[in-house]
Amino acid sequence: MSESIQEIAIADTVRWLERAVIGLNLCPFAKAPHVKGQIHYAVSEAKGLEGLRDELIEELKALAVLPAEERETVLLIVPHMLRDFLDFNDFLDEADSVLQELDLEGEFQVASFHPDFQFASTEPDDITNFTNRSPYPTLHLIREASIDRAVEAFPEAETIYEANMATLKKLDLEGWKKLDVGPTP
Repeated sequence: MSESIQEIAIADTVRWLERAVIGLNLCPFAKAPHVKGQIHYAVSEAKGLEGLRDELIEELKALAVLPAEERETVLLIVPHMLRDFLDFNDFLDEADSVLQELDLEGEFQVASFHPDFQFASTEPDDITNFTNRSPYPTLHLIREASIDRAVEAFPEAETIYEANMATLKKLDLEGWKKLDVGPTP
């Protein structure tokens, strides 16, 4: 029996989370919810932007009604669309609109990860872009309260970005490739 795209997308995302995000300590706050099973992995079935918007709404509503102890965060994985980074980036405005419409601004935020993520002032192959590169376009739904707790526990949170850039520069592109954190072919 072959695996479904949902199972493959989740397995690829978990591998990326374990090897890159947690393994390289790119996010010092990711390990605890992962170990406690508090990360919900949702795979989009949407064939269009309206469908993805509807799925985002459903995931945010579900996250809002569950306690953080049960569901700390959500990774909404989008394997079928938004492969172009600029299209994905444009959709983030829609995600922010959804937060406003649901009156969830200040309670949740949406972070973004993409296979071709690129910071504004960098070249596409700049290794620092890989801090936000995931196997598939992914919307990370985060509780603001979790961010606040994390910042309290890690008072110099602004140094994480700089440390990540240094880690990736030391690792270099060959080292990243060896992590094998891309999508399953």
